[in-house]
Amino acid sequence: MKAKHLSFLSAACIAALCSTSFAYTIEGTVKDDQGKALKDVSVSLLKEGKTATTDKDGKFTIHEDEVVTPPDSQDVAIRPAYKNSIGYISINNGILSYSQSSKSPVQVKIFNSLGSQVFKSSLTGSGSLDLSTKVKARGTYFAQVAVGSAKQTLKFTTDGSYSSSLGAQGATALMKDAQQGEAIRFIATDFDTLTIPLGTLDTTLDVKLTKSVPAEQTFKFGYALKNEPRKSKGCGSNSTLRSSGNVENGQKFNINVGGKNRLFFITLPKNYDNNKPHKLLIANHCMGSHAEDFVHHTPDYDHPTPYYGQQQLDKNGDYIFVAPQGNDNGTWNGKEDHQFVDEMITAMYDNYCIDTTRVFATGFSFGAMFTNSLAQDLQERLRAVAVYATADYNIWLPSAGSGRYDAKNLPIAWMGVHGKRDGVCNYDRAKTSALPRILKRNGKADANGNFTDASSEKPQEFNGTAGHLCYDFKNVDERFPVKWCSWNGEHQWTAHDGSNTGTGQGWQNTWVPEEVHKFFEQF
Repeated sequence: MKAKHLSFLSAACIAALCSTSFAYTIEGTVKDDQGKALKDVSVSLLKEGKTATTDKDGKFTIHEDEVVTPPDSQDVAIRPAYKNSIGYISINNGILSYSQSSKSPVQVKIFNSLGSQVFKSSLTGSGSLDLSTKVKARGTYFAQVAVGSAKQTLKFTTDGSYSSSLGAQGATALMKDAQQGEAIRFIATDFDTLTIPLGTLDTTLDVKLTKSVPAEQTFKFGYALKNEPRKSKGCGSNSTLRSSGNVENGQKFNINVGGKNRLFFITLPKNYDNNKPHKLLIANHCMGSHAEDFVHHTPDYDHPTPYYGQQQLDKNGDYIFVAPQGNDNGTWNGKEDHQFVDEMITAMYDNYCIDTTRVFATGFSFGAMFTNSLAQDLQERLRAVAVYATADYNIWLPSAGSGRYDAKNLPIAWMGVHGKRDGVCNYDRAKTSALPRILKRNGKADANGNFTDASSEKPQEFNGTAGHLCYDFKNVDERFPVKWCSWNGEHQWTAHDGSNTGTGQGWQNTWVPEEVHKFFEQF
């Protein structure tokens, strides 16, 4: 019988007859990070210039039909198509010839009619293989030739001269090499663009796209609302601060500031994680009180729960609480106390994992005046403050200047709570002095990022016996809100809506801690 000739190319040309088949196929599925299929994702094979779009099930396919001819073709009009194929394989008189340029080896397996493998070899480059040394018995055989995941199968019979009766069944193309730098790109609205390098053009991909996070807006001063946390130096390490003693609900510490020993208390959440940036809340005590009173105290109208009621509202352990000690008589001094709080914050940054963009301070009466004083020069450290019954007298207020503890013309988020019948820290003086000082710097930023004067806006006030009114100023920058809460009460921070407005009464029903918590949590 006259021998017949079979040529295998990446376009699967049989004998001298040229036919068309898939030169490569890339398919897959695209989902989001929750496992939901994504429709209408643009898929681009960059070097080949092929594109596809995912269907409702997130599936896509990119393939190429390529016509090629055997390398011995004399038809110069169609021979150039062969240069894109990986090579050829042929069997003639029992000799397997191959020539391929793929980076992947050609895998050859031969099976008998019962499906048992009788030969296996990996071929690279160009050459030939004498099948007579591999298949000796007469019969029908199947040769499987593969490059990567692409496979080609042929059937042949042998007689004494190893002539072949050939045919291709279920054939797919041999893999076409990816061009250097080939990659596939996925683009979808509201998702990050994903580009995957490809070493082969015959593959199946399961792709997950991540929801895009808008770039965080930056400003001349301050942060965007709901900005990403900024980790302090202490993240990822253990504190080296040495406690000077334990107290109920916390520990006490001492640092040297300006040659003086200064005391403060720290309460960590029970689930404190030194890799999670925590918010920091500073609680400043009033005259006649002490820092330790805000760590633990028998409940009363000044201390219903620790840290002005904020620790009880910290359900997820997001906050670290700290209480600095002023003078032994419960008052606060001037610049030296500003330096103390500043260096205490630095010590907290160095030893604990803190979000440096979410440091808050709060205080009542003399503690409110001190907190309000800090709000004049530590705006770069304090994101927001809440003051209860503040006033502008009997307290050192920084003067304008360029020094560390001089007043700065910068805004700060500010919330005030004040009883209209307060006879200790006058309500009208707070409304006409402390409040306008804040508003003067908190007006909406102009085109150059400079903040304007919003002090002409007046708050709405509560007028009645029972209840309260919280007014949010409209002309301030949204990143530096100002809230003024008035009620028909006396000198008491635990404001409530009951009709009994005598000092110390009704504190169990105070609405202040929750309002302050909401104010801080908006950042």
